[in-house]
Amino acid sequence: MKKIIYSALMLAALGMTSCSDFLDDQKPQATLSDEQVKEANHVDELVISAYAIYISAEDINSSFSMWNFDVRSDDAYKGGNGTSDGDVFHQLEVEQGVLTTNWNISDMWQRLYNCISRVNTAIALLDQTDAAVYPQKAERLAEMKFLRAYGHFLLKRLYKNIPFIMDATLSTEQYNTLSNRAYTNDQGWQLIIDDLMEAYKTLPVRQADKGRPTKAAAAAFLTKVYMYKAYHQDDENSNEVTAISKEDLQKAVEFSDPAIYAAGGYGLESDFHNNFRPEPQFENGKESLWAMQYSINDGTKNGNLNWSYGLIVPNIPGVTDGGCDFYKPSQNLVNAYRTDADGHPYIGTFNNKDYDKTTDYADPRLFLTVGIPGLPYEFNAKYIMDRSAVWSRSNGLYGYYVTLKQNVDPESPYLKKGAWWGTSENRIVFRYADVLLERAEALVQLNDGRINEAIGLVNEIRNRAKQSTGAISNYQTDYGVRLNIAPYTGTYNQAEALRIVKMERRLEMGMESERFFDLVRWGEAADVLNKYFAEEADNCSIYSSAHFTRNKNEYLPIPYAQIAASNGHYTQNIGEW
Repeated sequence: MKKIIYSALMLAALGMTSCSDFLDDQKPQATLSDEQVKEANHVDELVISAYAIYISAEDINSSFSMWNFDVRSDDAYKGGNGTSDGDVFHQLEVEQGVLTTNWNISDMWQRLYNCISRVNTAIALLDQTDAAVYPQKAERLAEMKFLRAYGHFLLKRLYKNIPFIMDATLSTEQYNTLSNRAYTNDQGWQLIIDDLMEAYKTLPVRQADKGRPTKAAAAAFLTKVYMYKAYHQDDENSNEVTAISKEDLQKAVEFSDPAIYAAGGYGLESDFHNNFRPEPQFENGKESLWAMQYSINDGTKNGNLNWSYGLIVPNIPGVTDGGCDFYKPSQNLVNAYRTDADGHPYIGTFNNKDYDKTTDYADPRLFLTVGIPGLPYEFNAKYIMDRSAVWSRSNGLYGYYVTLKQNVDPESPYLKKGAWWGTSENRIVFRYADVLLERAEALVQLNDGRINEAIGLVNEIRNRAKQSTGAISNYQTDYGVRLNIAPYTGTYNQAEALRIVKMERRLEMGMESERFFDLVRWGEAADVLNKYFAEEADNCSIYSSAHFTRNKNEYLPIPYAQIAASNGHYTQNIGEW
């Protein structure tokens, strides 16, 4: 869909950021009648605009990838120059001093509801459009339902109790009477599922325009939402998991059926690293079920670049000398990639020993996920990272590791440098490995005799990781690292298998902003993060006062501005905000 979305993004950007010097200079030429608006070209424009806002509405401080909010997990430190640099995100990472008036909490809410508003505008017009005049009507409606589900999904993971804008024709008066507690948690997930089911039934197996979702993309999204819905959190006075629904787990198994994905040509990439490369031959690969589409050198001034990762570029001597250096991998995450002599991670007996590349075995995915001192940054030997203030804005306060998945080689032609760095690397929203891991988790939780199948899915991913050494083929000989990874071969009970699946999920999805939300979904956030804070506090003063408050910090508060403007129809989340 790249050629289509680019032009729409330009229009969206002009409308949002350049009103004073673009729209003010325009003279109205005419008005469109209701019938003219329904003409195919105008319908297309609104549909394209709905896609475009999911790129144009995010920015470096409010990335729809959610990296800004994953700093609450044990995968990542906030980073930057110190605790006062992005102080509202520091408050989130230590879960202290978070206020309902903080700009970042209100900003993300507004941006995502702007996206839903744009989608609903397109849906309202499509509903009035004659299918005989616009034969794509059914498919475009399915695409818009998919996009609306995506907006609500991101909001629900962040805030839990949200208003659902399911009626595309709401009047101002009706909108102002919406409640954020009209549905239980379970019912809210079901509303998202309802939109996705309509999409799944209609979307084609393949799309000529790569940015449009397919049937497999809808299936992957359904799998994910059912996995959230399965861990019931329906007590209004608690965020605890009160039950795990076998019915929802079975639905996750249904929509993660490998046959659905094989029909569309989807599967695992041969090399894990291929999912995080900006070269066109690796974009929209077989593992990418749905991705945000970006471009460079497309005839526009700056290209349709992803600027939302601009803050996570590190200091690079002689190149950035001022990279903002946010979203830094934690020592805890790096340690998790350590493997024993059998090639397995230390599950259950994990002793938090800091990884040493010269003596410890490690999973190859470590070096494709985390930039480590003594190794090349983004696999370019011209830029060897080190433990110095040159490479770390905080002079080591947030450590010296750097995330690799979202960054690119400083000499890449798919990068544009300026005040921020923007790249044309697509952001994969749903990838096939994620689906396999969710399927494995559902099978283990069902515990109906298919645990071996679940471990087999984990082994598919581990075997792929073992052969993912193209970018790091010289690391053992030139840099002395020790690679060791192997599949699981034993027989496991449910508890053991669940620990294996959850660990594999962390290793495979590290620094992809899933970790915090997984911990909340499982009901493990308080236990895992308070243990993490205590361990970190021994070595890092940042976490000396950190504490995760159960039944509060699982979700962000409803922004004060929204509560104040709701005329009493919104109720604040639990936790005495």
